Amino acid sequence: MRNAFADELTALADRDPRIVLLSGDIGNRLFNDFRDRHPDRFYNVGVAEADMIGIAAGLALGGMRPVAYTIASFAVYRAFEQIRVDLCYLNLPVLIVGVGAGLGYAANGPTHHSCEDLAVLRSLPNMSLLCPADAWELRALLGAALELPGPSYMRIGKKGEPLVHASRPDLSIGQAYSMRTGSEVALLCTGTLLPDALETAKQLDTTGISTAVYSVHTVKPLDEALLTRVFNGSKIVATIEEHSRIGGLGGAVAEWRADHVTTGAKLLRFGTPDKILHHSGEQEHARIACGLYAEQFTKEIQAAWAIL
Repeated sequence: MRNAFADELTALADRDPRIVLLSGDIGNRLFNDFRDRHPDRFYNVGVAEADMIGIAAGLALGGMRPVAYTIASFAVYRAFEQIRVDLCYLNLPVLIVGVGAGLGYAANGPTHHSCEDLAVLRSLPNMSLLCPADAWELRALLGAALELPGPSYMRIGKKGEPLVHASRPDLSIGQAYSMRTGSEVALLCTGTLLPDALETAKQLDTTGISTAVYSVHTVKPLDEALLTRVFNGSKIVATIEEHSRIGGLGGAVAEWRADHVTTGAKLLRFGTPDKILHHSGEQEHARIACGLYAEQFTKEIQAAWAIL
C-alpha cells in the first residue's frame, strides 16, 4: 500500500501545486520520484513528529495541502497535542498518513503497534478517519481526502497486502462499499482485514448463514444509513478491525446503536484485546495471537448464531 500511496500522491501533486509532502524520516527512497519532480514540495522533517504537524499547519494556513507521513504509532501518539490544537482547533486541511497501522510493524514490538490510533483521533472534532482495505481503495480515497475542508487521518498497511478489488472502486468518503450481499449476518470491516472478512462470509455461507460484507473505509463520519439498514435487516452485525475493540469501528458502531432505535440484531466486535502484546513476531503471528483471522471470526459468529 505504501508504494501505491507514493505513486498516487506524486500523480496528484503533478496536477495540484498545493500538495506538499512531509516525511518523519521514513520512506526516503519511496519518495524519490516525488522529490525529483517536486523538490520544493518535499520535506524530510526528521524524527520530530510534533514539529511535522506544526509545519503542516503553517503550510495549510498558507493555502497549501500538506500530507504528513510516518509510522502510524509515531504520527498519532507523539503528536496528539499538535493534532488537537494546531489542526482540529483551527480546522485545517492537513492529511496525516500513518503507515503500518494496527499490527503492521508487529516485529518491532509494542512501541510500533498502533491499535488505539482511531480511538484517540475519533474523539477530536473536525477529524475524518479513513482506513483503505487495499491499494485500490487507497488510490480512490487519497484524492478525495485532499479535498476535505478539515483535517483527516488515513491509516494504511505497510507492504504485501492482498488486493480485494480488481480495479479502482468508486468510493465516497462516509459511504461504505458493498463487497458481498447477504441477508442474515452483516460483516462491517475496516482496513486490511477485509480479505479475512470475505473468507469468513464464504465459510458462513457453507453452513447456510447468508452473509453480507461491507468495506467501511470511513470510520468517521460513519455511514449511518448503512447502520440503520443492517441493524434493522440482519440477525447479527459484526465489526472487524485491526484495532482495539475499544474506541475504533466497533466502539463507534456500539455508540451509534446506543443512540438509535433499531431491532434486536446482535452486535459482535472483533479487534485487538484490551492489553499490550508483550512479544514480537510478524504481523500474521500477531493477528493470530489476537484472534484476528477468518476461522476465529467464523467460530464466534456461529456460536452467537446458535443461541439466537
